Amino acid sequence: MKDPRFAEHLAVYVDVVRTGSFSAASRRRAVTPSAVVRQIDALEQDLGVTLLVRSTRALGLTDAGQHLFDRAQRLLEDLADTHAEVAAFDSEVTGTLRVACFPTFGKRYVIPVMASLAQQHPNLHVELDLTERLADPVAERLDLVIRMGELQDSSLIAMRLAPLKRILVASADYLGKHGVPSTVADLRAHRLLDKLHGNDLLEWSRVLGCAAGDAAGKVVFRCDDFEALNGAALTGMGIALLPSWVAGPSVKSGDLIRLPLSAEAFSGEPWNENPSGIYLLRALQVPSAKIRAFTDALKSFIGTPPRWD
Repeated sequence: MKDPRFAEHLAVYVDVVRTGSFSAASRRRAVTPSAVVRQIDALEQDLGVTLLVRSTRALGLTDAGQHLFDRAQRLLEDLADTHAEVAAFDSEVTGTLRVACFPTFGKRYVIPVMASLAQQHPNLHVELDLTERLADPVAERLDLVIRMGELQDSSLIAMRLAPLKRILVASADYLGKHGVPSTVADLRAHRLLDKLHGNDLLEWSRVLGCAAGDAAGKVVFRCDDFEALNGAALTGMGIALLPSWVAGPSVKSGDLIRLPLSAEAFSGEPWNENPSGIYLLRALQVPSAKIRAFTDALKSFIGTPPRWD
């Protein structure tokens, strides 16, 4: 390596490949396109090989260029991790914090925490990915991911924020029209609400003591959004089996009624007997100051027991 600015040129090169053009990379880096071209020229001259095949319509990668791009991404990620780990020894909360979680959880519990942190630390910037998918903090360069349920074995560092419990809820209007079920046998005759996508995601079959297919036949409304399912229960569409972090606030306010069936307390397999958890996951062994600040603030905001219980 002859050019002392090799690492800088490498970062520019990765931006060019990812964005697909010199002009797009220049906008991302807030410099002129000609400045980006000069850095790529300097990188090719330093290495003694052609990296990009340039045309008026698109950029292509040579074999050497593809190899460099693959290696450069890993090298730059390692540099970013090293920077974050070293910066963690400083108490200043700054930089960009990237978090991913369920949409409803993010809107209800993460955004208030981030708003508070933004006031305390004006140099902190936040990117919140509200998604139903299983976000990967390593592959997606996220600082933190909030996951629900049982965790698979991994190299990620997990912190349990709260237990994950499910509760049966319905509106007073619905119960007034259809009656209050007091046993599982009663519940089987009621209108049920469930999560869309996947097979019996909210485990109705476990509650009802039947096969998943039989449980699905009793469901009258499905939706892929927890907030909407809670709203459906509020309007009297049926009985919902929802995580307590979703329906708990509505129960506390009196807008929904929790149904404590005898099976929940006494059956051989109650659905809350061994609750899984809500976890905060990170990839870095040593958390940065911004990660520590967010983690502490979120734990305090949720509380023990959780604010929704």
